[in-house]
Amino acid sequence: MTLRTVDLRGRAVAVKVPATSANLGPGFDTLGLSLALYDELRVAVRDEPGATVQVTGVGAGEVPTDETNLVVRAIAHTFESVGIALPGLDLQARNSIPHGRGLGSSGAAIVSGIMAAKGLLEGVVEFDSQTLLALANDMEGHPDNVAPALFGGLTIAWVTPDGPRFKKLIVHRGVSPLVLVPEHVMSTALARSLQPQSVPHEDAVFNVSRSALLVAALIQSPELLHAATEDKLHQSYRASAMPETDSLITLLRSNGFAAVVSGAGPSILVLCSDPSQRLAAAELVASEAKTAWQPLMLAVDFKGATVTAAPADEADTPAA
Repeated sequence: MTLRTVDLRGRAVAVKVPATSANLGPGFDTLGLSLALYDELRVAVRDEPGATVQVTGVGAGEVPTDETNLVVRAIAHTFESVGIALPGLDLQARNSIPHGRGLGSSGAAIVSGIMAAKGLLEGVVEFDSQTLLALANDMEGHPDNVAPALFGGLTIAWVTPDGPRFKKLIVHRGVSPLVLVPEHVMSTALARSLQPQSVPHEDAVFNVSRSALLVAALIQSPELLHAATEDKLHQSYRASAMPETDSLITLLRSNGFAAVVSGAGPSILVLCSDPSQRLAAAELVASEAKTAWQPLMLAVDFKGATVTAAPADEADTPAA
């Protein structure tokens, strides 16, 4: 395909993308929640071809700083999808989402690049929400991981012959997420490899009931969160690869807290029904956990990814 060149000199954008937690227990490959912990990005068009990436915060000194960077690849994918040549780019990333911990860092990078491209092409090409989700899913492969990063709140994602789809729901104001982050990482590919190709019929029925109940608990009845987060489809199969995670989830759930593996792990998401319950869960972890966990008391993000125009000559850190 021949790509056309568009003069985008002088354009710059600031992007902000939230962390996410997918699955939420029974909602495997379907449910996702957006969390108020953000990666921020500033992208400016430059005259020279290629891309440079400056990273501060999480991933500094570890992630690629050239065209192979995942954010740059997402920008390039979006430009190519509309037949426009990628201009030279300078990127400044300020990252807060932990890598390899089940909090959607890869999905956030992909969404950051897509939103940056959307902003740079403002007035040239328009992207609707369905197109944004399809572009992100092209690269990530699981819409439940990118839908909450794009749109915020609680998202239900599914795939049709015409591409991925989503529904955004507003979470009950009492829901108070606690994320427990360990020092070690977990490979998503490894976690998925432990998943069986088929499950017993009764386990499938069990999860259908719990995932339906979980939607009701998150948007209307937080007191049902403990029962609603029971799962028989994926967490037990992955437990052997995350013994510390499994042990702490068992401790939390036995004390009445709605604890689940966050995404592919090894982080833990505790969905509390109010702030006082969240504080009690954090205190239990501090006193009883056998390994170190960083507690993050986060709000639910309701906006999702945002992109705004930024001064082209701005040299400081990305705008909020």
